[in-house]
Amino acid sequence: MSNLEKLNHIFCEVFSVEETALNSDFDNKSVESWDSVHQLSLTSSVEDEFDVMLDAEDILEFTSYENAKAILKKYEIEL
Repeated sequence: MSNLEKLNHIFCEVFSVEETALNSDFDNKSVESWDSVHQLSLTSSVEDEFDVMLDAEDILEFTSYENAKAILKKYEIEL
């Protein structure tokens, strides 16, 4: 499984959506169920899956699918 597939799987699990829902518009403003609990679950799952420790600023910026991909690249995780 590629890193992008892993990230997609995490988003699908946390938000109970199909992979086709993941696009540049998938963010905390457009996803009704996106709240602080889901964001914490999302970041915790990402940390576990990719064996990284996100800093507080990055956790706060984990507000969209696109931001998540950019943050992972910052940690040298190729998607």
